[in-house]
Amino acid sequence: MKQRIKQTIAALSLSLLSLSAQAATEGVDYTVLSRSILQQQAGKIEVLEFFGYFCVHCYHLDPVLLQHSKTFAKDVSLRTEHVVWMPEMLGLAKVAAAVNLSGLKYQANPVIFKAVYEQKINLADTNVFRSWVGKQTSFDSQKLLQAYNSPTAASAAAKMQQLTETYRIENTPTVIVGGKYKVNFNGTDWKAGMKTIDELIVKVRREQSSKPL
Repeated sequence: MKQRIKQTIAALSLSLLSLSAQAATEGVDYTVLSRSILQQQAGKIEVLEFFGYFCVHCYHLDPVLLQHSKTFAKDVSLRTEHVVWMPEMLGLAKVAAAVNLSGLKYQANPVIFKAVYEQKINLADTNVFRSWVGKQTSFDSQKLLQAYNSPTAASAAAKMQQLTETYRIENTPTVIVGGKYKVNFNGTDWKAGMKTIDELIVKVRREQSSKPL
């Protein structure tokens, strides 16, 4: 009798564990894109965020996503693209492009978000940005300014506009895993969103490994 009770408890425990480990649900936790987005790095699973420095939700998501990305496996990369819905947004897109080019995402993004969103500094203006960045000490400001002044930053910003239009990105933040799965955030529960990202990474990795050589 005791043995049977133990077996029942064990079975219930396994069932509960199975439920807690259920994968993300399509239509609830994520949406499958009708058109896949080309990934930049071959052999990598991209976690792609379309964001805006002006966006309050991006402002709150950014530190959570940056911190979580430090736990990604080596085959996963974080890619960030600033949305451009109108020509006036190209200035901030150029800032975002410079951040990407300089590799200062983790150091500079929190400071830029604070400047744009909290302090209402117009970093979309070239002269304002150059003056502001020269006063920063929490990251390599000269490295960021050099990237900003390069022709590559302007062309990358234009590419961000093209991506926004081509893939019809209408909301921020929009996070896409593996070029095909868009994360459905539950309000502002960003940590739950990180769990969905992890589950989608596993899903994409499984799909890639099952493809014929």
